[in-house]
Order: sequence, then C-alpha cells, then structure tokens
Amino acid sequence: MDSNDLAYDVFSKACPSRGTLEHVTGRWGALTLGALHEGSLRFNELRRRVDGVSEKMLSQTLHALERDGLVHREAQPTNPPRVDYELTPLGREVAQRLLSLIHFVEGRMDDVLVARGRYDTTRGTR
Repeated sequence: MDSNDLAYDVFSKACPSRGTLEHVTGRWGALTLGALHEGSLRFNELRRRVDGVSEKMLSQTLHALERDGLVHREAQPTNPPRVDYELTPLGREVAQRLLSLIHFVEGRMDDVLVARGRYDTTRGTR
C-alpha cells in the first residue's frame, strides 16, 4: 500500500496516529509492551520487570496504552484488589513488531558501542 493511500499520516501534526506512535515508541511504552508480550502481569510485577520506571510513569503509560486499545486492564473484586494487565490482540501485534526492533538493537550493541567510542574520541567528549 502506498503511503498516499493511508487514511492517517503520522507526519501531519494533527494526525491522531502521532499520539499513539509516541505512546508505543516512548521508552516506557515500548518496554511495557515488550514485558506484557511475555504474559499477563500485575502492576508491581510489571514495575519490577521494567526496571527503572516509577510508579507514576508506569501508571500513566498503562492508561495511555489502555486508551489506545493496546492493553487490557482487569480488576478482580478481591480484598486487596487484584489488577492484571495483558495485551489486546492489537497490542500483541504492536509488541511483536517492537520486539523485532528491540532484538535487532540488542544484537547490534557492539557496533553501537564502537561507534559511540569513535564519536566521543573525535569530539573529545570522553
């Protein structure tokens, strides 16, 4: 499909797809989707899996991903309340694509680190 045939254009400032792209590709969104690809997780399990995310940022990220239809939140009427998060079918598809990119980047980190070293040496930033 040609990009001119698409109903949405992420390069357009007013396009609603831009917000979703930000939610998905932001640091916490990508890591949250990747973690949930492994299976359903409770909030604190997810927070431990996504090392470094604050409770506030994870909560905001989950709300955005749920609103975009990528994450399903299920609250159990127990005491204390139990809340599980899992990917929707759309979220699963997005996460699979993200994980391909994540695995590619992980696999090429040696090249990236060499490039960073070369850059820092030539710029005198090391």
